[in-house]
Amino acid sequence: MRSTIHREQLGWDIAGGALFVVFTVIAFTDEPRSPGSRALQVAIAAGILAIYAFGARRYVSIRDSPEPSPLTSGLLQGSLVVLLTIGTSIEPNMLLLQTIVLPLLWMTSLSARQSVIVTLVNAILLGVAYSAWGGFQQDAIVAGFLTAGLSAAFSIALGLWITRIAEWGAERQRLLAELTQAQANLKSVSREAGATAERERLAREVHDTIAQTLTSIVMLAERARHDGSAETIALIEDAARDALREARTLVVVESSATAPSGSLAQALQRLGDRFQRETGVTVRVDASECDVPRDIQVVLLRCAQEGLANVRKHARASAASVVLEIGDEATLTVRDDGQGLRDASIDDGHGFGLAGMRERVDLVGGALGVTDAAPRGTALTVRIPLTAETASAAEQVIE
Repeated sequence: MRSTIHREQLGWDIAGGALFVVFTVIAFTDEPRSPGSRALQVAIAAGILAIYAFGARRYVSIRDSPEPSPLTSGLLQGSLVVLLTIGTSIEPNMLLLQTIVLPLLWMTSLSARQSVIVTLVNAILLGVAYSAWGGFQQDAIVAGFLTAGLSAAFSIALGLWITRIAEWGAERQRLLAELTQAQANLKSVSREAGATAERERLAREVHDTIAQTLTSIVMLAERARHDGSAETIALIEDAARDALREARTLVVVESSATAPSGSLAQALQRLGDRFQRETGVTVRVDASECDVPRDIQVVLLRCAQEGLANVRKHARASAASVVLEIGDEATLTVRDDGQGLRDASIDDGHGFGLAGMRERVDLVGGALGVTDAAPRGTALTVRIPLTAETASAAEQVIE
C-alpha cells in the first residue's frame, strides 16, 4: 500500500513540475503586459507548486491517504484559490494552472459537497479576475466566466465520477476485509466444531467401552469382597484385560469405532454371556447372522452394551433379552423384567449413557426409544434404516 501511495505522489510530482516548466516557458515567451509581470507570474506559479509540495502532497493519494483537518483543508484551498485569482487578474495565461489547482481542491476537501462549493467559488473569482484584467469589458466578462464555468463544470463532473469510483473501491475493500474476516471466523468455528465433535465422540466411546468395563470391575470387586470366589476373581481379571484392550484401541487410532471381532451376532452373544457371568442375570440373545455395514454394527453393539449396563445399574432384573432383527431397517431391542422406568424419561438428562446413545443413533439416521415393557420391566429399542445413504453417512460421521 505504501508503494502505491508513493507512485501516486510521484505522478503528481512529475505533472506539477512539468506544468511549472511549461508555464515558465510561456510566461517568458509572451509579451509582458507590465514590467515585472513575468517574475510575478512565475512567483505565483512557484507558490502554487510550493503549496502542493509542502502541504497538499500528502493528501493526493486516493488509497488510504490521511484526511486533512478542517483548518488545514481551508488554508490549503484558500491559498490556492487566492494565488490563482491574483495570477489571472495579472495574466489570463495563469488559467493554465487550473489543471493542477482544481484537482488539488478536490483532493484536499473533506467531502464531495465541499469540493463542489469550492470549485464554484473558484470559478466565480476567476471570472471576476479575468474580467478585471480585461477592464470589465463585455468580451472579457463573457470570456472569463465562460472559461471558468466550463473548467468548473468539467472539474465537477470528473471529480464526482472519480469520487464515486473511489467510494466503490473503498466499499469493495471493506466487503473484502469483512469476507476475509468471516472466512477466518468460519475456519475457526469449523475447527472448534470439529474438536468438539471429536471430544464428544471420544466421550461416547470411553463411556460405552472403558467406563462400562470399569463399572463391571467395581461391581465384581464388591462381590469378591463378600464371597472371595475364584470365579469372581477370574471375571475381574477378564474385565481388566478387556478394559486394557479397549484403552489401547482408543489410543492407537484404529479408531474407537473399530468393528467388533467376528460377526455382530457373535459379538452380541459374547456380550450377553459375559453380562450373565458377571451379574447372574439370565440373558437371552436372539441375533441371526446378517450383512450390516460395519459402522452400523458398531452403533448397534454400543447400544446393546449401554442397554445392558442400564439393566445392571437400575433395573434390579432377574432376566434380560437382546434381540436383533434385520429387514429394511435394523431393530435392536434390549428388554428386562425389572422395576421399569418408574416415571423416568429419556429426556430427563440424568447421566450420559442414554443421551450419548441417542446422539450416536441420530448420527446414522436412526431412532431410539425407551418404554415400560409389559407386564413389567423396560424395553430399549433402536431402529436404524438400512439404506445406501445411511451407510454412507455412518461411514463419514464415525470415521
